[in-house]
Amino acid sequence: MKPITRIEQSLAAALATGEQEGCPLKLAGAIRHAVFPGGARIRPQLCLAVAQACGDDDPGLSEAAAVSIELLHCASLVHDDLPCFDDAATRRGRASVHFAFGESLAVLAGDALIVLAFQALSEGAVRSPQRLAPLLATIARGVGMPSGIVAGQAWECEPRVSLAQYQRAKTGALFVAATMAGAQACGVEPEPWRALGDCLGEAYQVADDIRDVAADPDLLGKPMGRDAALCRPSAAGQLGLDGAVRLFDALVERAIAAIPPCPGAAQLRALVRAEAERLVPQSLSGELVRVAA
Repeated sequence: MKPITRIEQSLAAALATGEQEGCPLKLAGAIRHAVFPGGARIRPQLCLAVAQACGDDDPGLSEAAAVSIELLHCASLVHDDLPCFDDAATRRGRASVHFAFGESLAVLAGDALIVLAFQALSEGAVRSPQRLAPLLATIARGVGMPSGIVAGQAWECEPRVSLAQYQRAKTGALFVAATMAGAQACGVEPEPWRALGDCLGEAYQVADDIRDVAADPDLLGKPMGRDAALCRPSAAGQLGLDGAVRLFDALVERAIAAIPPCPGAAQLRALVRAEAERLVPQSLSGELVRVAA
């Protein structure tokens, strides 16, 4: 079964646990709207790819880890779009959750997704319960304080923050959780996989900064120009488009170099290169650097 199929089926199963009789129908609808249809699902794909490279001896647990990470990511997008933050009307090419269901249900849907993420993880550890505690700790660190995605969002409320610190928390932390959790789901030492997630997370945020000013809004699926409008730290704003593109390319190469020796290294390298091309196509990056020069 393809990894993306495993992810979509596991997400559907996780949501079904909360959609039983007695669940508020509008809340269930808001949660489903937040999760389906999804984006590239790069974080859960990365988690499964690392698990596969490490042997994937408990597919149920690796799928649960991947699902947990994606549900937490979806929750962060729901909250990120709220009027108190981005006030975004669209997400993934259609109405954001708060625009479609109202602000109150969007807040509750985001909260419910966070709880559901850890519920799905705990239920996936039936075969390997001894691996659950380290997985919980890793994924929780990627979300909370002092340097998870919640902290990353909070840095936007501070008077000043370094670009690297902001990017590491807002985006990088969940990528690190994905790579390390993929290893932990197989009972493998996760630390060698930290650098891959760190580099990919920073690259992803730099790509988001580039796309915020240079991408087709229909392709982006959300409003453009939000970094400048909200005075957020941005690689494109601080380094210029050409500098941001060069940084993105360097981070992709560093990510590839950081992949530990393993039987699945070639497949991981191919996944990283394919995702890099999806985010910032060579045709676009070449044109941006040429124009800037």
